[in-house]
Amino acid sequence: MRKIEISDDEELGELEDRTEALTLRSKRTERARKRQAKKAKRPNHDSRDLLSLPYELILEILGLLRPSDIFNLVRVSSAYHGFITEEEHRISRDITSWRYACLSKCFRLPVTMQEIDPSIREFVQNPERQDLLTIHKKPYQHIQAPDPAEVCTCLTCLLRWSSLCLIVDFAHWQRNLDVGEPIPMIARGKNPEWNQNLIASNAAIVRKALQSPLWHARLLEAHLDSTTRSIRRQSANKGNKRRRFRMSQEEMESGSDLFLERSGPPSFDFPFHRDNYYMLEAYLPNRGWKADSESWMYVPAEQHDIDLQYIVRWAERRQKAAAEAET
Repeated sequence: MRKIEISDDEELGELEDRTEALTLRSKRTERARKRQAKKAKRPNHDSRDLLSLPYELILEILGLLRPSDIFNLVRVSSAYHGFITEEEHRISRDITSWRYACLSKCFRLPVTMQEIDPSIREFVQNPERQDLLTIHKKPYQHIQAPDPAEVCTCLTCLLRWSSLCLIVDFAHWQRNLDVGEPIPMIARGKNPEWNQNLIASNAAIVRKALQSPLWHARLLEAHLDSTTRSIRRQSANKGNKRRRFRMSQEEMESGSDLFLERSGPPSFDFPFHRDNYYMLEAYLPNRGWKADSESWMYVPAEQHDIDLQYIVRWAERRQKAAAEAET
């Protein structure tokens, strides 16, 4: 066989690069290729995010939602959490003004002791006065008594506290009432652990409402749901001939309490026991029907201040009596 040699004198031709990329046909690479292609076609969501809209428009949109929707949005991202936290008061006010115009006047918040003038706190928390309130702080089975160091114990605030705790408890038993499952009975003088835990949990939710207007709005949402379900149940009860609130299917689904502004039966009697839940249609305290104007009259928010004036005068009479006794 002849050996071929290339001498240094010979001129070498330019080399041609004929390498080509190997065709990859594995399933893994095919899936990766499809993901990349899909990602390339995906629109830029950042430009379509709610928070990219003008500030006032965002607030208008959030003001149309339910409080439960706002709580869901808070969990979406830190950006939503920060925005809603910063504007919580305005968002809650806008939601409440059109969804719960009636309920917000029936279920006002009790005043915390931190909000009361320090010079009056000692009168409100006076042990002798607290003893006089025993009948008003009667321990219901379904309501936890307020802490005098935390919540004002004027008569107005005591009723407000009990009413808000009732909202949470009444909502808790709605499923039982819907399906006809009896609410567990508690023997007189007994307080089982499950009930202690339940009323403590209810009170903890009310305490959140004392600090957060969004939680207060959430309680109003829960009570509107309980009320509409109760009206629907009582309407289906053919044996119940009592007068009731008129409510259409559209009104029930609207998420607004405007239909409760129409004339209807009195609804301020406090359900002192869970047995009252079975026939309870609507619990709307702090209001009464005025026949002359054919409208509901609500207890004003200033009633708390009036009660504080009574407490101050009581303390002054007590101090005067003590001074006269010494002389």
